[in-house]
Amino acid sequence: MGNTITLEKKSHVLLIGLNRPDQNNLFNQEMIFDLAAALGELERDQDLRCGVMFAHGKHFTLGLDLADVGPSIAKGELYQYPETSIDPWQIKEPFRTKPLISAVHGLCLTLGIELALASDIRLAARETRFSQLEVKRGIYPFGGATSRFVHEAGWGTAMRYMLTGDEFSSEEAYRMGMIQEVVEKDELLPRALELAEKVSQQAPLGTQATIKMARLALLENEKAANQKIWQTVLNLLQTEDAKEGAVSFLERRQAVFKGR
Repeated sequence: MGNTITLEKKSHVLLIGLNRPDQNNLFNQEMIFDLAAALGELERDQDLRCGVMFAHGKHFTLGLDLADVGPSIAKGELYQYPETSIDPWQIKEPFRTKPLISAVHGLCLTLGIELALASDIRLAARETRFSQLEVKRGIYPFGGATSRFVHEAGWGTAMRYMLTGDEFSSEEAYRMGMIQEVVEKDELLPRALELAEKVSQQAPLGTQATIKMARLALLENEKAANQKIWQTVLNLLQTEDAKEGAVSFLERRQAVFKGR
């Protein structure tokens, strides 16, 4: 992994930092593949239970470094990740199974919005500004916004911004359901870490099953998910963590889960 992404482990949480601040965190090919590798590490490390994605510098990201990435897009090579990596935009399988929290600030443009939408919980600093402006550049949002933005905000609201490229605020993003919390800039990373630590205290197999079943309902349909509900919960009931959850409830103490 190169220098475009920083990694730091804090207990069961992996902090993943976008690290091209001198380029406003524009995504070149190296950064795309480094982020995919970081998410692969989150997936493989059995001690990690949640990730937090944030950015170094003034802005979360201004989008793609088209001068660097453009030729790869034209050849259809952008999503050809190694087997050990995970697609950050969750378009190409295998999908991430562990929870990921995004913390955005400054400008969050184009694929930055889509990157956040591909995570599970999204926080923004109060002064954050967003724009899905691909139509102003002769292309369209191809990192998941045409499905996820529509799902979160509704057809009319999503199209209002995707078809105009207009900028919107963190408050508007919160109103649309794109962002779950708006906080002051100096509270952004601490709050994201606080939520990640809380997620990490829960049963890892339970959080992963929650993501898996919710994704199944979205990608296929509710009926397909419902057909697997009982088998999924029955499998979980056989785990050590489910037994620990029941015992800790009876003993009125915090459960200590092991992911088994």
